[in-house]
Amino acid sequence: MTYGPDERALFADGAATLYDEIVMSQGIAAGDPRVADGGPDRPAFDLLVDLGLVQLDRDTDRWLPEDPTTVQSRVVSPLSQQAAQLLEESSHWARAFGSLSQSWRRSPLSQARGPFTYLHGDAIGPFIAGLVSEAEEEMLTAQPQAGRDAASLAAAALRDTAALERGMKMRTLYQHSARRSSFTAKYVAAVTDRGAEVRTLDEFFNRMIVVDRRVAVIPASDDLTSAVAVREPSVVTYLVDIFDRTWERARPFTNRESTTMKDIAAEQRAMTIRMLIEGHSDQVSAKRLGVSPRTYAGYVADLKQEYERETRFQLGYAMGQAGVSGQEPVDSD
Repeated sequence: MTYGPDERALFADGAATLYDEIVMSQGIAAGDPRVADGGPDRPAFDLLVDLGLVQLDRDTDRWLPEDPTTVQSRVVSPLSQQAAQLLEESSHWARAFGSLSQSWRRSPLSQARGPFTYLHGDAIGPFIAGLVSEAEEEMLTAQPQAGRDAASLAAAALRDTAALERGMKMRTLYQHSARRSSFTAKYVAAVTDRGAEVRTLDEFFNRMIVVDRRVAVIPASDDLTSAVAVREPSVVTYLVDIFDRTWERARPFTNRESTTMKDIAAEQRAMTIRMLIEGHSDQVSAKRLGVSPRTYAGYVADLKQEYERETRFQLGYAMGQAGVSGQEPVDSD
């Protein structure tokens, strides 16, 4: 029998501690309530029995510990053998795909499509996951809006932390509204603990992922149901330059100082004013701020209250009279 992540987690979280207690007490009674059916340590105890780390001494009716070095090889060796088989199988697959790649490069289709790969629907996620798994040096991501749900963020956390633990560098941009999402905060905590950098900005920007400065994935449609992977070096370099310029204007996500939070609120207020002056609809304005239309309407209501006006027309007139443009610099004092 081989043991997987679930058994290892149970072993690390409970079974190892129980084993230490059994060793210290030189055994445990067969009728001990902790390991009885329904007892708090029963799952951990069953794993110890299954592993052979405890054996029942029928003469004393006690479970006695066994030397773990005699058990380790029975657990580790099958896993090592399985790993070797998987490595061999992966090399076979790599050779098989290598021959396909040669056929593709010889095909007129590869010349017709050039350095662009169009992706649709369910094909986008696996493509990005594969791209990240092959990343060697750096990943840049721009994620406008805070609409990523808990499941997608959890999957991203697993994918990205694995890449970071390989030594890859990572920089991620969000809009300021992402700071209100508890799911996003958990994701940011997971990746920043492993060296990633995360910043937020008041401005709207398009979604983008750049891996090793050689491949960029950008939306191919407004509804995000299509994407295009770009491998043209000049285009990728241009996109990286845009990211770097935007990054310099952004604020660190993890900086929770009151001054920074005040500035972020001021930047969102200024952005709301610009949306009103430019005459955008609530739906468009909300998207650019990365919030729901209802939240955006709340921002407008706050401005009406601030300027003591009842309608948007009156609000616009009052701001015009005051010379407000939404371009005023944020006061960091």
